Amino acid sequence: MRLMFAAAAALTLLAGCKAAEEKPAPVIAEVAEAPPTWTIIAPGGDTLCATGTPYSFHVRGGDASRVMIFLNGGGACWSGDLCDPSLGANAYTPFAEMDSNNPAKMGGAFDAANPENPFTGWTQVFVSYCTGDAHLGATDAAYTTSAGKALTIHHRGKANVQSALDWVYANYPAPSRVFVGGGSAGAIASPFYAGVVADHYPQAEIVQYGGGAGGYRAGAVSGLLETWGTFTNMPDWPELAAIDRATFTTEDFFRVTAARHPAMRMHQFNNVDDEVQQMFLALMGVSDPVRGLMQANLDELAADIPNFRTYSAASKDHTLLRYDRLYTTETGGVRAVDWVRGLAEGRDVASVSCAPEGCD
Repeated sequence: MRLMFAAAAALTLLAGCKAAEEKPAPVIAEVAEAPPTWTIIAPGGDTLCATGTPYSFHVRGGDASRVMIFLNGGGACWSGDLCDPSLGANAYTPFAEMDSNNPAKMGGAFDAANPENPFTGWTQVFVSYCTGDAHLGATDAAYTTSAGKALTIHHRGKANVQSALDWVYANYPAPSRVFVGGGSAGAIASPFYAGVVADHYPQAEIVQYGGGAGGYRAGAVSGLLETWGTFTNMPDWPELAAIDRATFTTEDFFRVTAARHPAMRMHQFNNVDDEVQQMFLALMGVSDPVRGLMQANLDELAADIPNFRTYSAASKDHTLLRYDRLYTTETGGVRAVDWVRGLAEGRDVASVSCAPEGCD
C-alpha cells in the first residue's frame, strides 16, 4: 500500500512539474480590419474627358443598403481661353486621372479610418469630373482661343455620370438609402441627379446634398447651360419642360426635382465668402459680393421647397465633404459633421447659419 501511495505521489509530482514547464498559450492581439480600398472603373462607351482622354470613376464597396454617390468638383469652362489646358487658366480639371479626382488622397467623408465619418461602412461611388460642364454637358463644342487656336472640347458630363449610375444600378439593385451629393461643380448637378436616382429607386429614401455652389446668381448661367448642351438627352420630365430654358438657373434644378419628388430632403452647404464662387462670378461678369447673392438664392429656395435645409458657415473656404474641415467646422454651436450625419441618417435637420452671431 505504501509503495502504491508513493508511486501515485511521484506521478502527481511529475505531472505538476510538467504543468509548470508548459508555457501559457500565446495571446494574439486583435488587428483592426484595414479600411476597404478604392477600385477604378473605366466604363468606355460614350464617356470621355474634355480633350478626348479616357474617363474613369472610383468605387469603394460597403453596405449594399446604403450608397453614397458623390459628384466631384473641378471648375468649369465655356471659352477657348478657359477650356484649353495648355493656356494654364486652371478653370477646370481636364483629366480623370489627376489627384484632384482621386478620393484615396482626400480626407473628410472619404477618410474611412476616421471614427467620426458619417459614411463609415457605406458603399461610396466617387464620380470623377473632367468635362468642364458641371456634369451636365452633352455636346462636343468648338472653341477658338484669343490667339486663334481652334479646339474641340468634349462636354460629356451627362454620359460620364450616367455610366457611374448604370454601374450602381447593376451592382446595387435595392438600396434603402442613397445619398446623392456633390461639391462645387458637382453641387450644381446634384439636385438633378438626385431626381434621376429617385426615379430609378422608388423604394429608396434619396437624400440630396450640394456643397459650395449656392451663390451663382448670374444672367450668364442659362447661356452656359446651352453651350454645354445641358438640355440635350434630358429625361422627359414635365417639371423640367415647365421652366423656360432662356432664364434657367442652377437653383431651378432644385425646383424641378422637388416638384417631381416632393418628399425628398434637399440640402446646401456654403461658406458665405467662398472665394472660388466669387472668382467664377467674376468670370461671368458679376462683381457683387457672393454673400448677398447666395443669401438671396437660399431664401428663395427655402420659400419654394418645404424640405430644403442649409448650413452657411463663415470663411472663404470652398466645399466641405472632401476635406478634414468637415470635422472642425462649427457654426451656431452645430458641428458640420453632426449636421451631415443627420442627413446621412435621413433625419430632418434644422438650417444653420452664421448670420445671428456674425459671419465675419
